Amino acid sequence: MPQITVDYPAGLDDSFDRRGFALALHPLVAETVSTKLSACKTRFVPAADCVVGDAPAGDAVVNVSIAMLPGRTPETKAQLTEAVLDLLAAHLKRVDGLTFHTSAEVRDLDASYRKR
Repeated sequence: MPQITVDYPAGLDDSFDRRGFALALHPLVAETVSTKLSACKTRFVPAADCVVGDAPAGDAVVNVSIAMLPGRTPETKAQLTEAVLDLLAAHLKRVDGLTFHTSAEVRDLDASYRKR
């Protein structure tokens, strides 16, 4: 059920261990929100361009969005968000001249959500 989307700059192939991140993220999500590990699904979406403020270059935006069925408290969502940011930092390799801007969000799926 947790639908996880990670937006990241397309050029980070050598600097972002995406598979390792997902394999570490799934147990973290499952434990934090009391769901099955097999229910976690992560999709990585490369962004062609990232622009931050008026920075001419050297910035990379990585965003993790976790959507799940309603029922988790705001405190649980905040705890998961902080843990995701810590985990993300551990899977991004420093690159000279590159500033990472990372963010995470945990939100409820709309009542219209269905899966097959």
